Amino acid sequence: MTESKWPGPKGLIPEPEANAADANRYARGFLDSLLVEMRIVDAIEADLHTEILGRTYASPIMMPAFSHLNKVGRDGRTPMQEYALAAKKLNVLNWVGMEPDEEFKAIMDVNPDSVRIIKPFADHERIYAEIAFARDCGARAVGIDIDHVFGHDGNYDIVDGIPLGPVTQEDLAAYVRYADMPFIAKGVLSVQDAVKCHDAGCAGLFVSHHHGRIPFGMAPAAMIRPIRKELGEDILLFCDCSIDTGYDAYKALALGADAVSVGRGILRPLLNEGAEGVMKKVTKMNQELKELMGYTGIPDTASFDPSVLYSGGRRFLDEQ
Repeated sequence: MTESKWPGPKGLIPEPEANAADANRYARGFLDSLLVEMRIVDAIEADLHTEILGRTYASPIMMPAFSHLNKVGRDGRTPMQEYALAAKKLNVLNWVGMEPDEEFKAIMDVNPDSVRIIKPFADHERIYAEIAFARDCGARAVGIDIDHVFGHDGNYDIVDGIPLGPVTQEDLAAYVRYADMPFIAKGVLSVQDAVKCHDAGCAGLFVSHHHGRIPFGMAPAAMIRPIRKELGEDILLFCDCSIDTGYDAYKALALGADAVSVGRGILRPLLNEGAEGVMKKVTKMNQELKELMGYTGIPDTASFDPSVLYSGGRRFLDEQ
């Protein structure tokens, strides 16, 4: 057995839960239920280059909005900085979750092409301050986790000793105005919330349940098409949760996502090998995505077609 060059702290990667309320099993099951038909005649090698927020990236597969990976260092960098470095080398968009300003600045020093996602703090002044700090650091965009409001006891959650609170449409509109840069609502899992976030002025929505925050939650990928049908092409749609292969990415993109994030899929490579492990994983995913695009006649990431997808032996569009 190869010795880990960068072993992660014990308990940082929890074992999967096997209970009926585990939304991650449904997310996995939905993606696995989708099949594709082959469209090989006239197919050409696919181009993965993708425009996101006004910049062209090498792939629509992005880094996740991880948080709190600051316990272990490698070559003077934390895991947060390591995967930011991987994103830079891969030329893909980087996302950053809950981090104090000094940690966020250290990540931005490694890769300024990052999006900051802020928790819905009960103290709104803290949210405004973190938006301003991200803007001053030159972040690509900023946003808020709309799905991390309640704890498992049903009360407003407390993270790292900091109380969280509710998110209203009025709050979102105020944050959008204050940010004066692209604002992303992360944790959208219904058409109703998608419309409210859109009407508040959000530039993009991240369809997600935060790795199963809601018991029995809908598979995020299953909500992409209903949201896209409701809002049209007027907003950026991102997706995560169970995006572990390039084939998963393909299905989410075919359903209407503009780009996807891989989260748990890079966690072990990140903690074991740092940026190098992340790059290996995402490179493999890019190869898988490109392979399936070739077999289904999709020449580039602007040409995905949901009619290629089947579920239960019937074309997926026929069930919508």
